[in-house]
Amino acid sequence: MKFMVIVKADKDTEAGVMPSTELLAAMGKFNAEMVQAGVMQAGEGLHPTVKGARVKYAGGESTVTRGPFSLSGDLVAGFWLIETKSLDEAIGWMKRAPFDGGSEIEIRQVFAADDFGDALTPELREQGERLRAQVEDVTRK
Repeated sequence: MKFMVIVKADKDTEAGVMPSTELLAAMGKFNAEMVQAGVMQAGEGLHPTVKGARVKYAGGESTVTRGPFSLSGDLVAGFWLIETKSLDEAIGWMKRAPFDGGSEIEIRQVFAADDFGDALTPELREQGERLRAQVEDVTRK
């Protein structure tokens, strides 16, 4: 099962405060353990929302709003993409993350092709598989 682990933003991440050398070292150690265990597929920190934008779609139109955005529970400061056998295993890994001081994460399962049932036709499934293979080819270069 694949999971997106969302690291919630806080006032420091939104202010652009960079992590300490100690936290970066601890995070590197934690990431290395997940990579060696075959759990971690990706993970990155994100710049504050002042450097971002949102696109809203309605009635065939799109509206762009540039950051910064108000600090709320929906802002993201970083993420991991991990693969484990269960949500409980994902939780077990994330309980070991080197966070402190009120940090918060959210763990959400990523849809697999089979989750879409009959709506995902064989043609759409094949197209998805082709696109994933192309992405892998591009990222290997």
